[in-house]
Amino acid sequence: MNALPPTPPTRRSRAGSLLLATLFLLVLAAAAALGWRYWQQQQTQRRTLAEQQQAALVERLDALRQGQRAQSQRLQQAEATNRVMRDELLGLGQRAALLEDRVARLADPNRSGAQALRLDQVELLLTISQQRLQLEGDLEGSRRALALAVPLLAMIDDPAYLNLQQTLLQEQAALQALGKDPRANASLLLERLTAPLPAPTAATPRQPASSTPWQQRLLERLVRIQPTATAALREPADRQVAMTTLQLETSLAQAAIARRDDAALRQGLARIDGWLARLLPNGPALQARKDISARLRGLTLQPQTPLAGSTLAQLRALRAE
Repeated sequence: MNALPPTPPTRRSRAGSLLLATLFLLVLAAAAALGWRYWQQQQTQRRTLAEQQQAALVERLDALRQGQRAQSQRLQQAEATNRVMRDELLGLGQRAALLEDRVARLADPNRSGAQALRLDQVELLLTISQQRLQLEGDLEGSRRALALAVPLLAMIDDPAYLNLQQTLLQEQAALQALGKDPRANASLLLERLTAPLPAPTAATPRQPASSTPWQQRLLERLVRIQPTATAALREPADRQVAMTTLQLETSLAQAAIARRDDAALRQGLARIDGWLARLLPNGPALQARKDISARLRGLTLQPQTPLAGSTLAQLRALRAE
């Protein structure tokens, strides 16, 4: 039996080389995969760390904003407290000055028992001031009555009426702060609103051309076309009726101002606006009068102050004790 021929050495070396190359490639691929996975993990960790740092910065910014808002609120509260304390200090200074005046008068040996009479006079003047303001809205009359009551109340030396004098001074200052009587401003605006109106401009008649058909020429004689910007009453009879009605509405509006009737004044202004829109063409003059009417509607004819009558109520409460 014959033996097999031996394998050539060259074939064994090639198979070993291929096996080593294959193993080297496998090891290299495994190392590359591990390196890629490690790099991905590092990138993920860095990204997570950056997101955490960003979230921490956002939270810190929010905390800083909240702290800033809290500081702003504290500053506003401190400013409000300072204003209140300043007003209280001013009131205490005024009260201290009044107390010094009272103490100086208490040392006067010529004091008499005319305090009740002076209180009656003060109460009468305060009642007149309240009635003039509430019933007729007479600011000047109310101010004059309070001005007469101030020196009379200052002549009373009883310390129990010290707060009453301070209240009277505050009520007097509130009436002075109201300024001018709103009826005067309303009357001035009404005069400007109903000032003499300009005469209407004569419209240029349109001459029909000879080449125009007779139907169109007949229609132009019957129908007059006029731009909206110049539309207004032009017939003398119509304008006279409108002017008479406008004067009547003006008189009614003046009567509403005199009796301080805001609702009646607004109704009269609405009617006046309607007649002005018919008498004046649509343009700057009409718009100016509409602006005056809007200002007049925004006025309040009845003067109002929350301190009106406070001194009288306090005096009656003190005298009732």
